[in-house]
Amino acid sequence: MQIDDKLLAYLEDLSCLTLSADEKTRLTKDLQEILDYMARLGELDTDGVVERSHPFDNVNVFRDDTVRPSFDRASILQNAPVRNDEMIVAPKTVE
Repeated sequence: MQIDDKLLAYLEDLSCLTLSADEKTRLTKDLQEILDYMARLGELDTDGVVERSHPFDNVNVFRDDTVRPSFDRASILQNAPVRNDEMIVAPKTVE
């Protein structure tokens, strides 16, 4: 893939940027180097390499979800300035 003026103008439009001629020249060079490097990575022999989304073999490290007693609802509600029988009543913030 070659970075040409048409592609650069499209990227400029997508990113809502206006680039100077010097910036366009540098960006064209940088993007082409990135694409060339990605093409080199595509040449690597990856046969037999296990696909993974993370370099470590960590599995779920969260604790087990166990049911345990919580705070007493009545003691929490007694400190609320506005409440009903079940919950704290807060002012409406979204229409």
